[in-house]
Amino acid sequence: MTKVTEPQFIESTAGQVAAELARRGVAPDQRVTITIEPDEPDDWITKARNFARPKVIAEGWSDADIDRIIEEERKAVQHLLG
Repeated sequence: MTKVTEPQFIESTAGQVAAELARRGVAPDQRVTITIEPDEPDDWITKARNFARPKVIAEGWSDADIDRIIEEERKAVQHLLG
């Protein structure tokens, strides 16, 4: 298998993790990280952030940068609403 240079994200069920990794050619002794997520994100912002986070990190931005921009835009909208 070719060495992966950046993280890959796989969505699966707990019962299918080993089979999915084997299907992708991941060796049983290869290091992997597994994240256990709730059934559904609390809101669309959480789901969008989870999707965008790897792309944002690749561009050199942090969660703090995202939070700052969201707060700036929230204040701008509130100002327009009166």
